[in-house]
Amino acid sequence: MRRTVEAVWRIEGAQVVSTLARVTGDVALAEDLTQEAVAEALERWPTTGVPRNAGAWLTAVARRRAIDAWRRQAALDARYRDMARDLSEIHDDEWQPIRDDVLRLVLTACHPVLSREAQVALTLRVVAGLTTEEIARLLLVPVPTVQQRIVRAKRTLSAARVPFEAPDPGEWRERLGAVLGVIYLLFTEGYAATAGQRWMRPDLAMEALRLGRVLAGQLPREPEAHGLVALMELQAARFGARTAPDGSPVLLADQDRSRWDRAQTLRGRAALARADAVGRGRGSYSLQAAIAECHAVARRFEDTDWDRIVLLYEALGRLAPSPVVELNRAVAVAMATGPGEALRIVDGLAGAKGLRGSHLLPSVRGELLGRLGRRSEARAELLAAADLTRNHREAEVLRAKAAAL
Repeated sequence: MRRTVEAVWRIEGAQVVSTLARVTGDVALAEDLTQEAVAEALERWPTTGVPRNAGAWLTAVARRRAIDAWRRQAALDARYRDMARDLSEIHDDEWQPIRDDVLRLVLTACHPVLSREAQVALTLRVVAGLTTEEIARLLLVPVPTVQQRIVRAKRTLSAARVPFEAPDPGEWRERLGAVLGVIYLLFTEGYAATAGQRWMRPDLAMEALRLGRVLAGQLPREPEAHGLVALMELQAARFGARTAPDGSPVLLADQDRSRWDRAQTLRGRAALARADAVGRGRGSYSLQAAIAECHAVARRFEDTDWDRIVLLYEALGRLAPSPVVELNRAVAVAMATGPGEALRIVDGLAGAKGLRGSHLLPSVRGELLGRLGRRSEARAELLAAADLTRNHREAEVLRAKAAAL
Protein backbone atom coordinates (compact mmCIF):
# COMPACT_ATOMS: atom_id res chain seq x y z
CA MET A 1 0.00 0.00 0.00
CA ARG A 2 2.89 2.38 0.69
CA ARG A 3 3.94 2.12 -2.97
CA THR A 4 0.38 2.87 -4.06
CA VAL A 5 0.20 5.96 -1.87
CA GLU A 6 3.62 7.09 -3.13
CA ALA A 7 2.41 6.67 -6.72
CA VAL A 8 -0.71 8.72 -5.99
CA TRP A 9 1.45 11.41 -4.38
CA ARG A 10 3.67 11.60 -7.46
CA ILE A 11 0.69 11.93 -9.80
CA GLU A 12 -1.66 14.08 -7.72
CA GLY A 13 0.61 15.78 -5.18
CA ALA A 14 1.35 18.97 -7.09
CA GLN A 15 -2.32 19.46 -7.96
CA VAL A 16 -3.44 18.93 -4.36
CA VAL A 17 -0.78 21.28 -2.96
CA SER A 18 -1.51 23.96 -5.56
CA THR A 19 -5.26 23.74 -4.91
CA LEU A 20 -4.74 24.09 -1.15
CA ALA A 21 -2.22 26.89 -1.69
CA ARG A 22 -4.70 28.79 -3.83
CA VAL A 23 -7.40 28.75 -1.17
CA THR A 24 -5.17 29.13 1.91
CA GLY A 25 -2.70 31.53 0.34
CA ASP A 26 0.20 29.73 2.05
CA VAL A 27 2.38 27.24 0.18
CA ALA A 28 4.12 25.95 3.31
CA LEU A 29 0.79 25.30 5.04
CA ALA A 30 -0.61 23.67 1.91
CA GLU A 31 2.33 21.27 1.68
CA ASP A 32 2.07 20.38 5.37
CA LEU A 33 -1.67 19.75 5.08
CA THR A 34 -1.14 17.54 2.04
CA GLN A 35 1.52 15.52 3.84
CA GLU A 36 -0.90 15.00 6.73
CA ALA A 37 -3.52 13.80 4.25
CA VAL A 38 -1.00 11.36 2.76
CA ALA A 39 -0.25 10.05 6.25
CA GLU A 40 -3.97 9.50 6.83
CA ALA A 41 -4.19 7.66 3.50
CA LEU A 42 -1.46 5.29 4.69
CA GLU A 43 -3.57 4.53 7.75
CA ARG A 44 -6.99 4.23 6.13
CA TRP A 45 -6.54 2.92 2.57
CA PRO A 46 -5.29 -0.54 3.60
CA THR A 47 -8.73 -1.02 5.20
CA THR A 48 -11.05 1.04 3.02
CA GLY A 49 -9.25 0.62 -0.31
CA VAL A 50 -7.94 3.31 -2.66
CA PRO A 51 -10.73 5.78 -3.53
CA ARG A 52 -11.75 6.19 -7.14
CA ASN A 53 -10.58 9.82 -7.19
CA ALA A 54 -7.53 9.76 -4.94
CA GLY A 55 -6.69 13.41 -5.61
CA ALA A 56 -10.15 14.52 -4.49
CA TRP A 57 -9.85 12.38 -1.36
CA LEU A 58 -6.51 13.93 -0.40
CA THR A 59 -7.85 17.42 -1.09
CA ALA A 60 -10.93 16.81 1.05
CA VAL A 61 -8.87 15.46 3.97
CA ALA A 62 -6.41 18.35 3.76
CA ARG A 63 -9.35 20.77 3.59
CA ARG A 64 -10.90 19.33 6.74
CA ARG A 65 -7.58 19.57 8.55
CA ALA A 66 -7.25 23.22 7.53
CA ILE A 67 -10.72 24.02 8.81
CA ASP A 68 -10.11 22.12 12.06
CA ALA A 69 -6.89 24.04 12.63
CA TRP A 70 -8.62 27.36 12.09
CA ARG A 71 -11.46 26.36 14.40
CA ARG A 72 -8.97 25.73 17.17
CA GLN A 73 -7.86 29.33 17.02
CA ALA A 74 -8.97 31.64 19.79
CA ALA A 75 -11.26 33.67 17.55
CA LEU A 76 -13.05 32.97 14.30
CA ASP A 77 -11.84 36.10 12.59
CA ALA A 78 -12.59 37.29 9.09
CA ARG A 79 -9.69 35.36 7.64
CA TYR A 80 -11.14 32.09 8.94
CA ARG A 81 -14.60 32.84 7.51
CA ASP A 82 -13.25 33.76 4.08
CA MET A 83 -10.93 30.76 3.85
CA ALA A 84 -13.48 28.26 5.14
CA ARG A 85 -16.11 29.55 2.70
CA ASP A 86 -13.71 29.16 -0.24
CA LEU A 87 -12.68 25.68 0.86
CA SER A 88 -16.30 24.59 1.31
CA GLU A 89 -16.97 25.40 -2.33
CA ILE A 90 -14.60 22.60 -3.42
CA HIS A 91 -16.65 19.39 -3.62
CA ASP A 92 -15.00 15.99 -3.89
CA ASP A 93 -16.76 15.07 -7.10
CA GLU A 94 -16.01 18.43 -8.66
CA TRP A 95 -12.28 18.50 -7.92
CA GLN A 96 -10.29 19.18 -11.08
CA PRO A 97 -6.59 19.81 -11.52
CA ILE A 98 -6.10 23.47 -12.53
CA ARG A 99 -3.16 23.93 -14.81
CA ASP A 100 -2.47 27.52 -13.89
CA ASP A 101 -2.39 26.64 -10.20
CA VAL A 102 0.61 24.36 -10.73
CA LEU A 103 2.43 27.09 -12.63
CA ARG A 104 1.65 29.54 -9.83
CA LEU A 105 3.02 26.98 -7.40
CA VAL A 106 6.30 26.90 -9.34
CA LEU A 107 6.44 30.69 -9.47
CA THR A 108 5.78 30.94 -5.74
CA ALA A 109 8.45 28.35 -4.94
CA CYS A 110 10.86 30.36 -7.10
CA HIS A 111 10.19 33.64 -5.30
CA PRO A 112 13.36 35.77 -5.09
CA VAL A 113 13.14 35.83 -1.29
CA LEU A 114 14.52 32.27 -1.46
CA SER A 115 18.03 31.26 -2.45
CA ARG A 116 18.43 29.41 -5.75
CA GLU A 117 19.23 26.19 -3.87
CA ALA A 118 16.06 26.54 -1.78
CA GLN A 119 13.95 27.31 -4.85
CA VAL A 120 15.11 24.15 -6.58
CA ALA A 121 14.70 21.89 -3.55
CA LEU A 122 11.24 23.20 -2.66
CA THR A 123 9.93 22.95 -6.22
CA LEU A 124 11.25 19.43 -6.71
CA ARG A 125 9.50 18.48 -3.47
CA VAL A 126 6.09 20.13 -3.79
CA VAL A 127 5.69 20.10 -7.58
CA ALA A 128 7.53 16.96 -8.68
CA GLY A 129 6.77 15.00 -5.53
CA LEU A 130 10.34 13.73 -5.30
CA THR A 131 11.55 12.37 -1.98
CA THR A 132 14.38 14.11 -0.19
CA GLU A 133 16.59 11.14 -1.06
CA GLU A 134 15.81 11.51 -4.77
CA ILE A 135 16.42 15.26 -4.66
CA ALA A 136 19.72 14.71 -2.88
CA ARG A 137 20.87 12.29 -5.59
CA LEU A 138 19.71 14.65 -8.34
CA LEU A 139 21.54 17.64 -6.82
CA LEU A 140 24.54 15.64 -5.55
CA VAL A 141 24.17 16.90 -1.98
CA PRO A 142 23.55 15.10 1.35
CA VAL A 143 19.97 14.26 2.35
CA PRO A 144 20.08 16.41 5.55
CA THR A 145 21.08 19.39 3.41
CA VAL A 146 18.00 18.93 1.22
CA GLN A 147 15.76 18.55 4.26
CA GLN A 148 17.12 21.74 5.79
CA ARG A 149 16.67 23.66 2.54
CA ILE A 150 13.03 22.60 2.23
CA VAL A 151 12.15 23.39 5.84
CA ARG A 152 13.93 26.75 5.70
CA ALA A 153 12.28 27.62 2.38
CA LYS A 154 8.77 26.99 3.71
CA ARG A 155 9.47 29.02 6.84
CA THR A 156 10.88 31.86 4.75
CA LEU A 157 7.84 31.98 2.47
CA SER A 158 5.55 32.08 5.51
CA ALA A 159 7.60 34.71 7.31
CA ALA A 160 7.75 36.89 4.19
CA ARG A 161 3.99 36.40 3.63
CA VAL A 162 4.60 35.52 0.00
CA PRO A 163 1.19 35.32 -1.73
CA PHE A 164 0.23 32.35 -3.87
CA GLU A 165 -0.21 34.16 -7.16
CA ALA A 166 1.46 34.87 -10.47
CA PRO A 167 3.86 37.81 -10.19
CA ASP A 168 3.25 41.14 -11.86
CA PRO A 169 4.72 41.39 -15.39
CA GLY A 170 7.60 43.47 -14.08
CA GLU A 171 8.64 40.67 -11.74
CA TRP A 172 8.74 37.88 -14.31
CA ARG A 173 12.29 38.42 -15.45
CA GLU A 174 13.87 38.13 -12.00
CA ARG A 175 12.18 34.74 -11.52
CA LEU A 176 12.48 33.45 -15.07
CA GLY A 177 15.94 31.89 -14.78
CA ALA A 178 14.99 29.95 -11.65
CA VAL A 179 11.66 28.80 -13.09
CA LEU A 180 13.23 27.62 -16.35
CA GLY A 181 15.97 25.82 -14.44
CA VAL A 182 13.55 24.01 -12.17
CA ILE A 183 11.25 22.99 -15.03
CA TYR A 184 14.20 21.53 -16.90
CA LEU A 185 15.35 19.69 -13.78
CA LEU A 186 11.89 18.11 -13.61
CA PHE A 187 12.15 17.12 -17.25
CA THR A 188 15.66 15.74 -16.79
CA GLU A 189 14.53 13.51 -13.93
CA GLY A 190 11.76 12.21 -16.17
CA TYR A 191 14.09 11.75 -19.14
CA ALA A 192 16.65 9.73 -17.17
CA ALA A 193 15.59 8.87 -13.63
CA THR A 194 18.36 9.21 -11.07
CA ALA A 195 17.18 6.17 -9.13
CA GLY A 196 14.70 3.32 -9.09
CA GLN A 197 13.69 0.46 -11.33
CA ARG A 198 12.63 2.55 -14.33
CA TRP A 199 14.91 4.03 -16.96
CA MET A 200 12.53 6.96 -17.50
CA ARG A 201 9.62 8.67 -15.77
CA PRO A 202 7.63 9.99 -18.74
CA ASP A 203 4.80 11.33 -16.55
CA LEU A 204 7.20 13.71 -14.82
CA ALA A 205 8.83 14.75 -18.09
CA MET A 206 5.50 15.47 -19.76
CA GLU A 207 4.33 17.55 -16.77
CA ALA A 208 7.52 19.62 -17.11
CA LEU A 209 6.87 20.02 -20.83
CA ARG A 210 3.29 21.12 -20.13
CA LEU A 211 4.50 23.73 -17.64
CA GLY A 212 7.07 24.93 -20.17
CA ARG A 213 4.40 25.35 -22.83
CA VAL A 214 2.20 27.35 -20.44
CA LEU A 215 5.14 29.54 -19.45
CA ALA A 216 6.13 30.19 -23.08
CA GLY A 217 2.54 31.14 -23.83
CA GLN A 218 2.64 33.66 -21.00
CA LEU A 219 5.99 35.09 -22.14
CA PRO A 220 5.99 35.07 -25.96
CA ARG A 221 8.91 37.54 -26.17
CA GLU A 222 11.25 35.48 -23.94
CA PRO A 223 13.44 33.42 -26.29
CA GLU A 224 14.71 31.06 -23.62
CA ALA A 225 11.17 30.04 -22.67
CA HIS A 226 10.69 28.91 -26.28
CA GLY A 227 14.19 27.43 -26.31
CA LEU A 228 13.41 25.27 -23.29
CA VAL A 229 10.15 24.08 -24.86
CA ALA A 230 12.05 23.26 -28.05
CA LEU A 231 14.62 21.25 -26.12
CA MET A 232 12.00 19.28 -24.20
CA GLU A 233 9.88 18.63 -27.31
CA LEU A 234 12.85 17.35 -29.30
CA GLN A 235 14.03 15.09 -26.48
CA ALA A 236 10.55 13.83 -25.68
CA ALA A 237 10.05 12.95 -29.34
CA ARG A 238 12.49 10.06 -28.78
CA PHE A 239 10.66 8.58 -25.79
CA GLY A 240 8.93 5.88 -27.81
CA ALA A 241 12.26 4.42 -28.90
CA ARG A 242 14.25 4.80 -25.68
CA THR A 243 13.04 1.60 -24.04
CA ALA A 244 12.53 -1.98 -25.17
CA PRO A 245 9.24 -3.80 -24.48
CA ASP A 246 10.68 -5.12 -21.20
CA GLY A 247 11.57 -1.58 -20.08
CA SER A 248 15.30 -1.95 -20.63
CA PRO A 249 17.12 1.10 -22.07
CA VAL A 250 17.79 1.45 -25.79
CA LEU A 251 20.73 3.78 -26.40
CA LEU A 252 20.71 6.46 -29.09
CA ALA A 253 22.83 4.53 -31.59
CA ASP A 254 20.49 1.53 -31.41
CA GLN A 255 17.13 3.30 -31.48
CA ASP A 256 14.56 2.64 -34.20
CA ARG A 257 14.14 6.16 -35.51
CA SER A 258 10.87 5.31 -37.18
CA ARG A 259 9.44 5.25 -33.65
CA TRP A 260 10.45 8.84 -32.99
CA ASP A 261 7.45 11.16 -32.82
CA ARG A 262 7.78 13.25 -35.98
CA ALA A 263 4.94 15.59 -35.05
CA GLN A 264 6.64 16.37 -31.76
CA THR A 265 9.93 16.89 -33.57
CA LEU A 266 8.22 19.46 -35.80
CA ARG A 267 6.80 21.20 -32.74
CA GLY A 268 10.26 21.33 -31.23
CA ARG A 269 11.83 22.79 -34.35
CA ALA A 270 9.02 25.34 -34.58
CA ALA A 271 9.62 26.38 -30.95
CA LEU A 272 13.33 26.82 -31.69
CA ALA A 273 12.43 28.96 -34.70
CA ARG A 274 10.23 31.13 -32.44
CA ALA A 275 13.15 31.56 -30.04
CA ASP A 276 15.41 32.63 -32.91
CA ALA A 277 12.74 34.98 -34.30
CA VAL A 278 12.87 37.10 -31.12
CA GLY A 279 16.32 38.17 -32.30
CA ARG A 280 18.36 38.18 -29.11
CA GLY A 281 20.70 35.31 -29.95
CA ARG A 282 20.60 31.80 -28.59
CA GLY A 283 20.79 31.18 -24.86
CA SER A 284 21.76 27.95 -23.15
CA TYR A 285 18.43 26.19 -23.66
CA SER A 286 18.23 27.19 -27.30
CA LEU A 287 21.77 25.91 -27.87
CA GLN A 288 20.87 22.58 -26.26
CA ALA A 289 17.75 22.48 -28.42
CA ALA A 290 19.92 23.05 -31.49
CA ILE A 291 22.03 20.04 -30.45
CA ALA A 292 18.87 17.95 -30.04
CA GLU A 293 17.77 19.14 -33.48
CA CYS A 294 20.98 17.75 -35.00
CA HIS A 295 19.99 14.31 -33.72
CA ALA A 296 16.36 14.78 -34.79
CA VAL A 297 17.14 15.53 -38.44
CA ALA A 298 19.68 12.70 -38.90
CA ARG A 299 17.97 9.79 -40.65
CA ARG A 300 20.52 7.36 -39.21
CA PHE A 301 22.93 7.54 -36.30
CA GLU A 302 25.79 7.51 -38.81
CA ASP A 303 24.38 10.63 -40.50
CA THR A 304 24.63 12.77 -37.35
CA ASP A 305 26.50 16.05 -37.89
CA TRP A 306 28.94 15.60 -35.00
CA ASP A 307 31.16 18.49 -36.11
CA ARG A 308 28.23 20.89 -35.71
CA ILE A 309 27.37 19.35 -32.35
CA VAL A 310 30.95 19.95 -31.17
CA LEU A 311 30.69 23.62 -32.20
CA LEU A 312 27.36 23.98 -30.41
CA TYR A 313 28.81 22.45 -27.25
CA GLU A 314 31.76 24.83 -27.44
CA ALA A 315 29.35 27.77 -27.63
CA LEU A 316 27.31 26.33 -24.76
CA GLY A 317 30.45 25.87 -22.69
CA ARG A 318 31.36 29.52 -23.09
CA LEU A 319 27.84 30.71 -22.32
CA ALA A 320 27.06 28.32 -19.44
CA PRO A 321 30.28 26.55 -18.44
CA SER A 322 29.92 23.36 -16.42
CA PRO A 323 31.71 20.01 -16.11
CA VAL A 324 28.63 18.22 -17.49
CA VAL A 325 28.66 20.36 -20.64
CA GLU A 326 32.38 19.65 -21.07
CA LEU A 327 31.76 15.94 -20.61
CA ASN A 328 29.08 16.00 -23.28
CA ARG A 329 31.44 17.91 -25.56
CA ALA A 330 33.98 15.13 -25.06
CA VAL A 331 31.43 12.57 -26.23
CA ALA A 332 30.76 14.64 -29.35
CA VAL A 333 34.50 15.06 -29.97
CA ALA A 334 34.92 11.28 -29.75
CA MET A 335 32.33 10.84 -32.48
CA ALA A 336 33.70 13.64 -34.64
CA THR A 337 37.47 13.11 -34.40
CA GLY A 338 38.13 10.03 -32.33
CA PRO A 339 38.39 8.83 -28.71
CA GLY A 340 41.98 9.93 -28.07
CA GLU A 341 41.33 13.66 -27.97
CA ALA A 342 38.07 13.06 -26.11
CA LEU A 343 39.85 11.05 -23.41
CA ARG A 344 42.21 13.96 -22.77
CA ILE A 345 39.18 16.21 -22.20
CA VAL A 346 37.62 13.67 -19.83
CA ASP A 347 40.83 13.17 -17.86
CA GLY A 348 40.98 16.93 -17.37
CA LEU A 349 37.62 16.74 -15.58
CA ALA A 350 38.83 14.40 -12.85
CA GLY A 351 37.84 15.85 -9.51
CA ALA A 352 35.45 18.42 -11.01
CA LYS A 353 32.96 19.45 -8.34
CA GLY A 354 29.88 18.96 -10.52
CA LEU A 355 30.87 15.36 -11.30
CA ARG A 356 32.16 14.26 -7.90
CA GLY A 357 30.38 11.08 -6.85
CA SER A 358 28.54 10.84 -10.17
CA HIS A 359 28.58 7.83 -12.46
CA LEU A 360 28.80 10.02 -15.55
CA LEU A 361 32.57 10.51 -15.62
CA PRO A 362 33.60 6.82 -15.26
CA SER A 363 30.87 5.72 -17.69
CA VAL A 364 32.14 8.04 -20.45
CA ARG A 365 35.75 7.24 -19.64
CA GLY A 366 34.99 3.52 -19.85
CA GLU A 367 33.41 3.95 -23.29
CA LEU A 368 36.43 5.86 -24.58
CA LEU A 369 38.96 3.40 -23.14
CA GLY A 370 37.04 0.55 -24.74
CA ARG A 371 37.21 2.24 -28.14
CA LEU A 372 40.96 2.68 -27.67
CA GLY A 373 41.37 -1.05 -27.00
CA ARG A 374 42.27 -0.60 -23.31
CA ARG A 375 39.76 -3.22 -22.28
CA SER A 376 40.71 -4.00 -18.71
CA GLU A 377 40.77 -0.30 -17.80
CA ALA A 378 37.49 0.23 -19.61
CA ARG A 379 35.85 -2.64 -17.78
CA ALA A 380 36.97 -1.28 -14.41
CA GLU A 381 35.56 2.18 -15.21
CA LEU A 382 32.22 0.80 -16.39
CA LEU A 383 31.83 -1.35 -13.29
CA ALA A 384 32.71 1.64 -11.10
CA ALA A 385 30.03 3.66 -12.90
CA ALA A 386 27.51 0.85 -12.37
CA ASP A 387 28.23 0.93 -8.65
CA LEU A 388 27.75 4.70 -8.50
CA THR A 389 24.42 4.97 -10.32
CA ARG A 390 21.23 4.47 -8.33
CA ASN A 391 19.14 3.63 -11.39
CA HIS A 392 18.92 -0.15 -11.68
CA ARG A 393 18.29 -0.11 -15.43
CA GLU A 394 21.31 2.07 -16.09
CA ALA A 395 23.45 -0.16 -13.88
CA GLU A 396 22.36 -3.16 -15.96
CA VAL A 397 23.43 -1.44 -19.16
CA LEU A 398 26.84 -0.52 -17.74
CA ARG A 399 27.49 -4.03 -16.42
CA ALA A 400 26.46 -5.51 -19.76
CA LYS A 401 28.97 -3.25 -21.54
CA ALA A 402 31.67 -4.31 -19.08
CA ALA A 403 30.84 -7.97 -19.64
CA ALA A 404 31.02 -7.49 -23.41
CA LEU A 405 34.66 -6.38 -23.02
